[in-house]
Amino acid sequence: MTPGEFRDFAVELAESAGDLIRRTRPEVVQVLDTKSSEVDPVTEMDKAVEAYLVNRIKMARPDDGILGEEGDSIISKSGYTWVIDPIDGTVNYLYGVASYAVSIAVVAGPDNPLEWQVIAGAVHAVVWQKTWAAAIGQGATVNGKPIKPVTPPPLNKSLVATGFGYDADRRAYQVELLSYLIRHIRDIRRLGSAAIDLCLQAEGIVDLYYEMGLQPWDMAAGSLIAAEAGSTVCGLQGEPASSTMVVAGRGEALTELLAILQAAAADLPDK
Repeated sequence: MTPGEFRDFAVELAESAGDLIRRTRPEVVQVLDTKSSEVDPVTEMDKAVEAYLVNRIKMARPDDGILGEEGDSIISKSGYTWVIDPIDGTVNYLYGVASYAVSIAVVAGPDNPLEWQVIAGAVHAVVWQKTWAAAIGQGATVNGKPIKPVTPPPLNKSLVATGFGYDADRRAYQVELLSYLIRHIRDIRRLGSAAIDLCLQAEGIVDLYYEMGLQPWDMAAGSLIAAEAGSTVCGLQGEPASSTMVVAGRGEALTELLAILQAAAADLPDK
């Protein structure tokens, strides 16, 4: 497959999974299990959607690897791996809040997220029925239309998206950081889905985004979409975006945000 063909298949998978969620979501969603903490839930739908996606990928691309948030892990024989988040924003799904998405990316190279290359990806916002997609070197789209570069405002007029971890100590630190940062920006938004946040930043609907503690499936597709839309996606201190820190934005406002986060040691590993 070419990068464009990978992108098109990722879009098909994400949108069909979104349709599955919309058709089968129960009136009352029950927590099936928890992951990183007792407030980090897994629902039956998370498991069902991941199983659906894994089955579709295995039928179409039997030699590809799979890395799924809910535990599916298949070593690649082809050099390509599908990185899947069946519901990014499970807490929102659980409560009936609209911002949750299916996120699917294809990566090439080693299993290490710091060494692989994201080839293509799609993020489908289930309730909004809105799909962002990208293939490496081919730009990014929203509902099939190219995303045009947006001129960013200065930091003090920027709307910034972020998220908070499930660990109580990390969350407390993140709030301390935010209480300092918010004096330098227009306002903050916390939507609860990193994949959606990155895509909204790609469109210019939010101006900047930062978050620590993301997993590969949270950011693989969204980071490519933002980068292909003309944003810079990075970590701090010249490091690449990683679970330590992800920052996305454009222009001088991004430079100023990075300086503030670096001065606050926002990417300390023990945070």
